[in-house]
Amino acid sequence: MTVADAFDAVAGTYDDARRRLVPCFETFYGTAVEVAAPPLRAALAAGRTPEVLDLGAGTGLLSLLLAAAVPGVRLTLVDAAPAMLAVAAERLRERGVAHRTLLADLADPLPAGRYDAVVSALAIHHLDDPGKRALYHRLPAALAPGGVFVNAEQVAGPTPALDRRYDEVWLERITALGSDAEEIAAARARMAYDRPAPVADQCAWLAEAGLVDVDCFFKEWRFAVFGGRAA
Repeated sequence: MTVADAFDAVAGTYDDARRRLVPCFETFYGTAVEVAAPPLRAALAAGRTPEVLDLGAGTGLLSLLLAAAVPGVRLTLVDAAPAMLAVAAERLRERGVAHRTLLADLADPLPAGRYDAVVSALAIHHLDDPGKRALYHRLPAALAPGGVFVNAEQVAGPTPALDRRYDEVWLERITALGSDAEEIAAARARMAYDRPAPVADQCAWLAEAGLVDVDCFFKEWRFAVFGGRAA
């Protein structure tokens, strides 16, 4: 089974557990929206339709939040799981949000265009480290001047001991929020495909790729929001 197969299998129910499995849900996604929004609003002020590229868009949760925060954006959603993209497209159509969906892997070339924001949530960690670096090096060419990249991501601890502690805290918190044994087992099965990397490494790779103002804007144990902007 591929990563796409694993997520397609739960496309219809995937978001039901998101607020439990991401204990810092509101701040995590809220920070990603706050970082992405300024260049989108600047495009609107300049009389231009803001363009957003959502990598590993899944069911479109982050895209929907951005569209609500900055009405008038046009979204391009990329994912390798067709059932997940179908859920996203239906939700965006219901809300009248301009969008297109592209079935593609994150290792593929990025769709043509210059985007005011390239965003991703809980997807890039499925790439190995060389794959992450290669993707990050493709970002500057995809960003409009001043455009931003924002990654709301699951990350590894900088040491094995901290990584184990991240997992212990995550398990404690999701159990307190109501995740049962079945839900945790299903999450663990999907996590078998994860290849997370520490925040510091990924910020270094973004700077190496040519982004500026690279920073980690939020971090709570294994959940982090980081990125940078085009020079």
